[in-house]
Amino acid sequence: MEFANMAEFLGNKTILITGATGFIAKILVEKILRVQPNVRKLYLLVRAKDPESAKIRLQDEVIGKELFRVLREKMGQNFESFISEKITPVAGDTSYENLGLIDDNLKTEMFKDVDIVINVAATTKFEERYDVALGVNTMGPSNVVNFAKKCTNIKLLIHVSTAYVCGENGGLIPESPYSMGEALNGLPGLDIETEKKLAKQLLSNLKARELPEKGIRQIMKNFGRQRAKLFGWPNTYVFTKAMGEMLVGQCRGDLPVIIMRPTIVCSTYKEPFSGWVEGCRTIDSVAVNYGKGHLSIFLADRNSVFDLIPADMFVNSIIVAMKAHVNQPSMTIYQVGCSYRNPVNFSELHDFHYNYFNQHPWNNNEGNPVNVKKGLVLSNILIFQLILFLWIFLVGKVLNLANMMGSRSLQQVLINIDKKLNIAVKLVELYRPYLFFKGIFVDSNTEKLRVTARENGLDEDMFNFDPMSINWKDFFINVHIPAIVKYLF
Repeated sequence: MEFANMAEFLGNKTILITGATGFIAKILVEKILRVQPNVRKLYLLVRAKDPESAKIRLQDEVIGKELFRVLREKMGQNFESFISEKITPVAGDTSYENLGLIDDNLKTEMFKDVDIVINVAATTKFEERYDVALGVNTMGPSNVVNFAKKCTNIKLLIHVSTAYVCGENGGLIPESPYSMGEALNGLPGLDIETEKKLAKQLLSNLKARELPEKGIRQIMKNFGRQRAKLFGWPNTYVFTKAMGEMLVGQCRGDLPVIIMRPTIVCSTYKEPFSGWVEGCRTIDSVAVNYGKGHLSIFLADRNSVFDLIPADMFVNSIIVAMKAHVNQPSMTIYQVGCSYRNPVNFSELHDFHYNYFNQHPWNNNEGNPVNVKKGLVLSNILIFQLILFLWIFLVGKVLNLANMMGSRSLQQVLINIDKKLNIAVKLVELYRPYLFFKGIFVDSNTEKLRVTARENGLDEDMFNFDPMSINWKDFFINVHIPAIVKYLF
């Protein structure tokens, strides 16, 4: 197969992309438009009540972003007309049949025109309320598959999942599918229809009791976490994504399908420029709190590998895989990360962050530089919890004393300490499964794709997705950490 004409391959294609306002999707949209302005059309599905709302969201949350700066400069005065010609905003929701489209004419047009469907729609909150996560992450992929099968010229469906559907499994994790009803802990009885009914019944009961929305939301979040843990997954996000993969495999028939499993997606490595990031991703929330001086104790295994992939590299892997699998009636899984070929561990990451913030301290609201110190890294969760408990206990006692004395300055100091301790507790609770993660994601299919593309003329400057090309120290010190300071602090 010829890969020298990757950009040419995208020419005259009509592509439906769901989850268009998400981080990965907008980088994908920008890349396609920049390297192949002769793409026929991009239908971008946006969760909105009507076409006008979808258009506004697309402008505010996608096209208007700095991400499109390079394309805007390239197109000059023609940028707006170019976008109008190539992009059709679609108001819809993957949680519903036919993606929630109510415009029959638009639906008929899409069934006739669409060549390729790329499903990026997801809720990525680890502890999303269960009904919402089931709708988007589990039933959404099934609805997208069924929509794609109605497209008369369909050549390929790409479903973006996550490598962490493996849960907390250690060792070498292969690029293999999950069978319908396969629980990570081997427990029988995992049935997606039952999960939907349980969530629906609980929600109905809570509404009948006229509980406040905040209370309903928390109970639904707790229920999702309970169901995930029952079957061996650490949180609602990866549990519902795993069930989504199961449905894709079951529903696809002979539809050509690729399942892309990225690891932790971080800021852009090179395109459209280095260091664009949006939203506080897994490791970034820790970095932000460390750089601001809110976090100095870490619960982690120093040798645990953090599997990362720059966002533009992941997008490149999607496009190259697209070229390789058009009209191939099979389902292939690609795990896209670094742990198998170019790993970076917690100890190295902590050194990168310490060195950066030591040389470039963040200035707080008063304009004073925040001096960070090497964090205390504890690999024993019981010791960590004991230290936090003692700190919280002591702070509470001293705060009571300060209240009795009426010392406002001491009260404020103690309140700030208490906030920092609560941040630490929350981060540990959320990310504990990944701070001691022992899995290494095998990327045999991805490496085979890389080698095949390379041997057949791939322009690796434009479509690089090789983790071996990344110098992690240089990337973090000169690209990623400056990016999160710029966009997230």
